[in-house]
Amino acid sequence: MTAGAQRLFARAGSDAAWQPGEDLLRDSRLARFLRSVEMTDLDRLQARAVADPAWFWSAAVDDLALDWQRPAREVLDVSRGIPWPRWWTGGAFNWAAAAVAPRGDADDALAAVTWEGEDGEVRTLSRGELRAAVDRAAAALAANGVGEGTRVGIFLPMLLETVVAVLAIAQLRAVLTPIFSGYAAHAVAARLQAFRATHLITADGFRRRGQAITLKATADEALRDALSVERVIVVQRLGPAAGAPWSPGRDAWWHNIVADASPASDVAETDPEAPYMVIYTSGTTGAPKGTVHVHGGFPLKSAVDLAHTFDLRAGDTLFWFTDLGWMMGPWAIAGALLLGARLVVYEGGPDHPGPDRIWSIVARHRVTHLGVSPTLVRALIVHGEEPVRSHDLSSLRVLGSTGEPWNPDPWLWYFNVVGGGRLPIVNYSGGTEVAGGIVGCNVLRPIRPTSFNGPCIGMAVDVVDASGEPIRGDVGELVMRTPWPGMTRGFWGGDDERYLDTYWRRIPGLWVHGDWALLDDDGYWYLLGRSDDTLKVAGKRVGPAEVEAAAVAHPDVVEAAAIGIPDAIKGEVIVVLVVPRPGTRADAAFEAQVSALVVRDLGKTCRPAAVVPVPDLPRTRSGKIMRRVARAAFIEADRGDLSSLENAASVDAIAALATSRRPAASRS
Repeated sequence: MTAGAQRLFARAGSDAAWQPGEDLLRDSRLARFLRSVEMTDLDRLQARAVADPAWFWSAAVDDLALDWQRPAREVLDVSRGIPWPRWWTGGAFNWAAAAVAPRGDADDALAAVTWEGEDGEVRTLSRGELRAAVDRAAAALAANGVGEGTRVGIFLPMLLETVVAVLAIAQLRAVLTPIFSGYAAHAVAARLQAFRATHLITADGFRRRGQAITLKATADEALRDALSVERVIVVQRLGPAAGAPWSPGRDAWWHNIVADASPASDVAETDPEAPYMVIYTSGTTGAPKGTVHVHGGFPLKSAVDLAHTFDLRAGDTLFWFTDLGWMMGPWAIAGALLLGARLVVYEGGPDHPGPDRIWSIVARHRVTHLGVSPTLVRALIVHGEEPVRSHDLSSLRVLGSTGEPWNPDPWLWYFNVVGGGRLPIVNYSGGTEVAGGIVGCNVLRPIRPTSFNGPCIGMAVDVVDASGEPIRGDVGELVMRTPWPGMTRGFWGGDDERYLDTYWRRIPGLWVHGDWALLDDDGYWYLLGRSDDTLKVAGKRVGPAEVEAAAVAHPDVVEAAAIGIPDAIKGEVIVVLVVPRPGTRADAAFEAQVSALVVRDLGKTCRPAAVVPVPDLPRTRSGKIMRRVARAAFIEADRGDLSSLENAASVDAIAALATSRRPAASRS
């Protein structure tokens, strides 16, 4: 273990902050699953899952008791090799039909989806009402040319209609691509073009941080380049005041076509390997990758993770602050509804009209499972504890987090202030191409701050060196050794070589995810950032999370990003970009204090060449800080694809500061 990692974990605490109680050890979904497969502990379960993935995934999916149209005759076929598995051969499964399948009059009367608008409007659909809405929407879309294999873009905020549209498209065996509602027109067009979409579902607009966002105008601008789109269906959110542009003959109102629809009674049998969604990932270089997900993949992985990692049960309420364009949006929709839980969706900003908005949603809708990103927690900490304390959060059972590694202090704030020191924080990390988690926290084992207490149940995860050999107590590559149902079926458009190069060829036979990870002697896992973000100073490798954890230990630092800058002498030096707390005097003394904290925790070798206060850091809507973008701006390199950023102006601000703040050796 690196010295910096040791200090980071010591600051987080060497002891578990949370321990499972007898109720979870006895009654959690994971505990019941262990008993059903006659396993005495998780280690035995994981060992068998790694040795026999077909057995594990068959048992895990059976545990969900979903409605299959036809059972499979073979669970897993790897005749083409493990990069190209085929699951559930001979079976038939339409995930959308299973998500709204009748469960009796009592269950059909329970709330399935609750939507809250930023303006305070609330709408709820029961399970029976949701099924009827999906059937009507499917009939309406079919009447407008959507059928098996039709490619449909969804450019919507989180609305009730968004959930209905996702389900209706899947029910028709069409294929959707979700597009982040904050994208500019060129980014929307790029995805519609790559997908060759023929249909687009959008809205006249929505509300975010008190502003009316005119989504239809952005969509129309995108369609000047996305010429494959023939039909546009528009959800009315803002109403006539939005003044949405209109193309007669091409455009139709959602409420009009749904009102005229005559629903069919049956959903056609669906091959579990049939694609239903393509999500484009955005990197800083190269074209976005279209990850292909199928009916018997992403939705099942989502549901298994929510059941066995988050202990989401029928009747619970899940609220994950997300957008449909981030994989956590489709993940929450599929997983919650397949498990019979209620889903809460929200269209607006997390701090509007005040910094208590997230907590008020939890209290108002009696949320049991809340999911946020570490970045969002850091942003809300600056408002103090009162916005949290002013709301009744007693309904909460589980806190979730994903998007990036934690720093100790925000984790402890989330645990103690939001969770009252009583709730597990299920730290969860995976990816769009994974359909959920690789490592996580389950509720049967203790949880240590900032850590993961194991692989997501059933995932054959390891930490290895460059040759693929397992390592313990030191930093290595996070890998998977066996396939799982949720993995992408390559990249859309048949770019097989790029898919293999991205995941399977760096260490032959292993899926290399691109994260630095550490598995310590106590069985806790830690992620230390993307392996291509790693800093290398005087020949020593340092994870950016180690540097950032030291920097944000300063009471006046809200966020930090550690980047490596080319240096003629050392090869690379560290620059720490920091966002000061509002009202902070970010002068030379402040910068020296931050630098001293890094030296304290990591040693003199890692002394930053510069600490640079910045107004903001580039991040995605999901809260992930894009270090590579920040680095490119700072050294005046190609910034790559910026379409996934929520705050693109932050990049120009960093570039403007860099001219005077770039270390001398780097300027020469």
